Amino acid sequence: MFLEPSFRGQRSGWIEVICGSMFSGKTEELIRRLKRAKFANQKVEIFKPKKDTRYDDTQVVSHDENSILSIPVEKSTEIYTHIKEIDVVGIDEAQFFDAELVEVCQRLAIKGKRVIIAGLDMDFRGLPFGPMPSLLAVAEYITKVHAICPHCGNLATHSYRLSEEEATVVLGEKDKYEPRCRVCYEMGNILNFSMR
Repeated sequence: MFLEPSFRGQRSGWIEVICGSMFSGKTEELIRRLKRAKFANQKVEIFKPKKDTRYDDTQVVSHDENSILSIPVEKSTEIYTHIKEIDVVGIDEAQFFDAELVEVCQRLAIKGKRVIIAGLDMDFRGLPFGPMPSLLAVAEYITKVHAICPHCGNLATHSYRLSEEEATVVLGEKDKYEPRCRVCYEMGNILNFSMR
């Protein structure tokens, strides 16, 4: 069971990062935290990259169809124009943002905002993804969530690409990706490599 960290005595804002593979519940956890903040009468705003239109243009939607209204932005610095009276800032799909997202989040925290970020920590090649490694380095709180590997039932930490596209960013769902444990991920890559 996940226990939220205690924030008593915090003098400024802070950064929380929720990371993991695809289908691990990152967005679900982000939405849960933001809804709890709203229930506590805190002013909340959530942002997502404009390019992520998989489920909806303006809603952040989890794989189990939980949703929350968001503001799609092209660049991370656009967030500044929407947060004047906001207590809590949510950011989904952080791996798709530019490198400036790290500075944006740190400035928001210094101004007293609670910043909650969700994103893939690794791309389909198993490499650190976009600004996520730097966000993990500066965060006060980190939650790594896991999916279940459909091949063996172990904890899945990797996003395995089912298609043969080689670009780093390929939007897709279960048609293009599945979560895999370290071993099944590696076995799939060895098979793919030998078939080329």
